[in-house]
Amino acid sequence: MKIFIIDYGAGNLPSVERALRSLGAETECVTRPEQVAAARALVLPGVGHFSAFVTGLRERNLTAALQHAIAGGIPVLGICLGLQAMFSASAEAPGEQGLDLIHENVQALPTNVKSPHIGWNQLRRLRKSILLREIPHDAYFYFAHSYAVAASQPHTAAACDHGFPFAAVLEQDNMMAVQFHPEKSGDAGWHVLRNFLEWAQ
Repeated sequence: MKIFIIDYGAGNLPSVERALRSLGAETECVTRPEQVAAARALVLPGVGHFSAFVTGLRERNLTAALQHAIAGGIPVLGICLGLQAMFSASAEAPGEQGLDLIHENVQALPTNVKSPHIGWNQLRRLRKSILLREIPHDAYFYFAHSYAVAASQPHTAAACDHGFPFAAVLEQDNMMAVQFHPEKSGDAGWHVLRNFLEWAQ
C-alpha cells in the first residue's frame, strides 16, 4: 500500500521512510494540501520543537488539510512529536495551537526526573492494542522527548512511566500514535509499523 508521509520541513523522514519501504510499503512525502486530500493513509513523524512543527505545517497550508482528512477517517500514525501535535497545545510552545484533534494539552516532564527522557523503556499496556499486537509485553522501545501527554482514557492504549504515567501508544478511532521512535526500536518497533500497515489497508 502507499503511505503518505507528512514533510513539515524537518525531522526524521528518511529513517521512517526507509523503515516503511523495507516493510513493503510505497511512500510519498507530502508537502502540499492536495496530496493530503489524495491520501489513503498518513504518517506524521516529528522531532524537534513543537513550534517549528506546527509552524511548518501552517506555512505549507497542511494544517486544515490534515484536520479534514483525519476527521474524515483517514488512518494516521503519529510518531513522537507527531503524537504531541495531535493535541490542542504544548507547554513547549505557549500560544501555538496543535492540530486539536484531541482536546488536551502536552506537558513537560517533571523536574524530579531526567529530561529529556532518552533511551530504552518498557510499556504498561492499559487495554488491547492494534499497534502492539503480537509484540511481547516485556519489549523495549526507544524514546527521546522532554514533553508528553498524561496517560488517560479513552485514547491511551499503553503508558510509560517517567516522572508520571504518559501516553506511549495512542489509539482512538482512525488515529494511532506512539511517543517512542519505532524506526529506532529494533524488531519491536518494526512490528509496530507492520501492524499499522496491516490495519490501515
